Amino acid sequence: MKDLCSEIEKFGKGIGNASRYRILEALIRGRKTVGELVKIVKLSQPAVSQHLKTLKACNLVVDERRGQEVFYTINAGYALFLLKNLVSDINKQRSGIKK
Repeated sequence: MKDLCSEIEKFGKGIGNASRYRILEALIRGRKTVGELVKIVKLSQPAVSQHLKTLKACNLVVDERRGQEVFYTINAGYALFLLKNLVSDINKQRSGIKK
């Protein structure tokens, strides 16, 4: 469970900031470039880039380079993996308590 705790902590860091959450909300609608995100979330390009760096470090977004452009998308598979494991651990703990 220790490893899962560390991963959930990173997940929390990623979504625990309003600007990063707004970026994730924008990415729910599909992949975006930094420039597109700047217009949507109304932050400076350096601020968006810094938030994306954090989101990548937390494994919440992935990037894909296409020529000169870099597109960002939500790493939905990773988020679902974390949440499924968390629910599984909670259910195991509940089962142990009921006995």
